[in-house]
Amino acid sequence: MLRRNSLLLLCAAVLCACAGTKAPEPVTLRSLEKRSIFLPPDKGVKADDEATIAAYREYLRKAPQELQRPEALRRLGDLEIDNADAHAAAENAARTEAQDYGRAIALYRALLRDYPAAPDRDHTLYQLAHAYELSGDLDGALRVLDQLVTEFPRTSLRQEAQFRRGELLFTTRRYPEAERAYATLLQEAGPTPFFERALYMQGWSRYKQGRLEDALQAFFAVLDLKLIARPVEGGLDAVTGLTRADRELIEDTLRVTSLCLENLQGADSIPAFMGTGLRADYEYRIYEQLGELYLRQERTKDAADTFAAFARRHPLDPQAPLLQARVIEIYQQGGFDNLVLQSKKEFVESYGASSAFRRANPTAWEKVAPLIRSDLGDLARVDHAAAQKGHRQEDYAAAIHWYRELLTGFPTDPQAAQANFLLAELLFENGRFAEAAAEYEKAAYHYLRHAHSADAGYAALLAYAEEEKRIPASERTAVQMSAIESALRFGDAFPADPRAGVVLANAAEKLYARHDYERAIAVGRQVLAMAPPAAPEQQRVAATVVAHAAFDNGAFASAEKAYLALLALIPAQDPARIALTERLAASVYKQGELARSQGRSHDAVDNFLRVANVAPASPVRATAQFDAAAVLIELKDWPRAARTLEDFRSRYPDHPLQPDVVDKLALVYSESGQWNLAAGEFERLGARKADVALARSALWQAAELYEKGGAPAEAARVYERYVRNFADPLAPAIEARARLAHLAAQAGEAARTLQWQRELVQAEQAGGAQRNERTRFLGATAALALADPAFQEYRKVALVEPLKKQLKLKKAKLEDVLKAYTAAANYGVADIATAATFHTAQLYQDFGQALLASQRPKGLSADELEQYNVLLEEQAYPFEEKAIALHELNARHSADGIYDEWVRQSYRALAQLRPVRYGKGELSEDAIDAIR
Repeated sequence: MLRRNSLLLLCAAVLCACAGTKAPEPVTLRSLEKRSIFLPPDKGVKADDEATIAAYREYLRKAPQELQRPEALRRLGDLEIDNADAHAAAENAARTEAQDYGRAIALYRALLRDYPAAPDRDHTLYQLAHAYELSGDLDGALRVLDQLVTEFPRTSLRQEAQFRRGELLFTTRRYPEAERAYATLLQEAGPTPFFERALYMQGWSRYKQGRLEDALQAFFAVLDLKLIARPVEGGLDAVTGLTRADRELIEDTLRVTSLCLENLQGADSIPAFMGTGLRADYEYRIYEQLGELYLRQERTKDAADTFAAFARRHPLDPQAPLLQARVIEIYQQGGFDNLVLQSKKEFVESYGASSAFRRANPTAWEKVAPLIRSDLGDLARVDHAAAQKGHRQEDYAAAIHWYRELLTGFPTDPQAAQANFLLAELLFENGRFAEAAAEYEKAAYHYLRHAHSADAGYAALLAYAEEEKRIPASERTAVQMSAIESALRFGDAFPADPRAGVVLANAAEKLYARHDYERAIAVGRQVLAMAPPAAPEQQRVAATVVAHAAFDNGAFASAEKAYLALLALIPAQDPARIALTERLAASVYKQGELARSQGRSHDAVDNFLRVANVAPASPVRATAQFDAAAVLIELKDWPRAARTLEDFRSRYPDHPLQPDVVDKLALVYSESGQWNLAAGEFERLGARKADVALARSALWQAAELYEKGGAPAEAARVYERYVRNFADPLAPAIEARARLAHLAAQAGEAARTLQWQRELVQAEQAGGAQRNERTRFLGATAALALADPAFQEYRKVALVEPLKKQLKLKKAKLEDVLKAYTAAANYGVADIATAATFHTAQLYQDFGQALLASQRPKGLSADELEQYNVLLEEQAYPFEEKAIALHELNARHSADGIYDEWVRQSYRALAQLRPVRYGKGELSEDAIDAIR
């Protein structure tokens, strides 16, 4: 609608002034364009509508032919409308004075009639229609608006004109035409200021025609514009970005939407209009408004079903629990107790602490948490009472379920401790003892102290006891451990409770039985330190646990003190004292063992010997004395060790450790230099040992000690006994024969020496798989030694007349010696092989030299003697070459890393035999000695 502006008064004044001036030619606005007009500073014009209207009327009267007349008529019409509006508002009266608007109507009609081509005709038509409407002539207004949109289909006023047409048509109940008018406006390209209202009124137009589903399409389109992307909880006042007019529009749209749905299928009709997910932002408001409509109509069931329908359709929506809560509220107000109970069950199951709703909407859940807490409490109480009354399993299960849900969702609630205790009681009554124990513990220890704390803690122990009776023995370990922990918690939390002493003493026994010694000791001491004191029986139990646990835990000094304290609590005639005294002795003995293991040998000896003082009749005493001797041996306190062992031998002649005494005395005598005494102990030991290996070892040690003690005859006797009794295994038996040969040689018994050497070689060569490097070495050594008698026999034969006979004999002896050396060399022992090779080479050299030095036949002429000597040299030469070859063979061992005395002797011999080749400075040695 066009309104006047601040130039109207100025324009009217100028027109009037021009009209009253006499001039050669008419003064017009066009003529004013060519004139220069000086305007003094504007002092301001006081607006006066009546004066302005009068000025325009005067202008029209005096200038009937002026070009500005159409504009003046239009502006005067506008002023008349404004003036009529002002009078009506001032008088606070209805616009019934048609003549107030009639002047404006007349002016507009005159303008349209007299000036059909005047500019802004479309605006004039619009203003005329407006004037008709204000005067109450709706049909007239509608005719003019029809004319306007017909004549000017593209006018800038077409949108407002169509909207007003729609409103006029709707007001006059011409709903189909109104719908078309709104539709024309809605088809405009681009946004228009009338779009939302036109859409809203289009819906109403359809509603009035009874086309409810079509109407809903329009109404939902309005809601889409205003509520999509504004998912705010609560009333519309909380929705951001809405003006007051927006909120009024939304409220009206929601109301008429509810009316449409009511007349269709109610809540069942809503999903059909929620096809796009965007409408989820306000969908709950649709259900809410429809439900409230039903409530106003006192249709309780329909209202409850509507609220519940949204919750079922969108269980995770933040508004779902609020609408579901309204269902409970409605049933409560209506007195439907069964429905209330069922609704509460559905509510807590859908929105409880472990629900998917909570995970999806933690913030929204916090807002409905008080309702959930209250409903869970009500449900638990109802089912608990039913279970106690009827003892039906389903009632127990339901009540337990509700209590658990309550505690899970609201663990810090002021009533949580009481609820936890009731849950535990219910579980116990239902025979679910393990679960009951756990809940009793929570009730006792997880909350601030309350009236049932101590009772809950003790009840947990009773529940564990019942559970232990119920399950198989193979499954009781875990329950027993839990019961122990619970008992300890009870004692710590409620030390003044009369039941604490019994509970802790029992726990101490169980901990000891489970080998948890440190905790058993701690709990036992806790009982002994109770104030007021625990009962005597509980003290005795606790002291027994402390002593036994300390002993089993290796705290033997503490165990000794504990047993002494325990014995002080037990009457003198009590049979239990005997076993406890033994434990006391064992505690002292164990201290000795511990000291020994820690390297505190003197303390070990003192503790072992102290056993005789604390428990002289204890069987432990003998073991302790023996162990004391062992430690004295470790300390090398030989005299004291010998006295202790000798006392043990005399005091306990039948003790199983007597064989070990022999061992230890043998060692003590050995270490103190009493070799023959030590040898006697070992010989005794060898005779008593059932174990063949130990007997062999003892006999061998006896022989060595006799040898060391300067008793070679005794040593030889024992070695010979060894060989005769223990030919197997081979190695020590061969060693013994070697020692026997050595002792015989020392004694000058050549025949016995050769006997043992021969027996050694025979036994070694027959040893088979038991032969080793050592046996071979000893065998080779003995074989080499056995060559010496043959060599001596060889040396005794002189090459004298009769030379032929003597030469034959010497060659035979030579062969015997060579066989002996070959036997020694065949052992493959490097040192012996090189010696045998060297001696063989020397033997060949000696034989050649013996030939050259042999006695010459008598009666030979000089020529014959010379010829004889040549023949001898020819006979001796091969032996010398053989000797050289053997020496060279021996020398070559140096390339294999063998450069012993015999290799060096071969080098020296070669230097003499072949000085050109082997007589170099670095190889020159003193002349070799003659063999043997």
